[in-house]
Amino acid sequence: MATVQQQQQEQEQQIKSTEKRKPVFVKVDHLKPGTKGHTLIAKVLSSNMVLQKGRAASQHLRQTRIAECLIGDETGAVLFTARNDQVELMKPGNTVILRNAKIDMFKGSMRLAVDKWGRIEVTEPASFVVKEDNNLSLVEYELVNVVEEVEAGMNTND
Repeated sequence: MATVQQQQQEQEQQIKSTEKRKPVFVKVDHLKPGTKGHTLIAKVLSSNMVLQKGRAASQHLRQTRIAECLIGDETGAVLFTARNDQVELMKPGNTVILRNAKIDMFKGSMRLAVDKWGRIEVTEPASFVVKEDNNLSLVEYELVNVVEEVEAGMNTND
């Protein structure tokens, strides 16, 4: 038989487990390749449609649209890949909140994206000026296979 105190503790634990945690907003200059789960506020500087396929043969299939948008905050800028319905939200001049965004790599450079698990919200205009000279998408990364280097280092010790 559970005491009243134990029942209260169980109820408090259930409440805590259903509470949403506050988002931790990151700045653009803190984004790194291969990371995900970012929440940030950014201004849309430009939007460039890179792919627009027309109507599909079937009614339930939508047309595919992809736009590359330059977005940023006071610490830097990065290219954002907007897909389908996201294209309308990413209009130049808009300030957006990106939730659960991830970094995709495209031709060795970073692209920010929001998939089906994330969300884009247009919010009131931000007061910051975007630091356009720190464009993280212009930095080219090279994939290095660390496993081979470790094995090579182990073979030299024999």
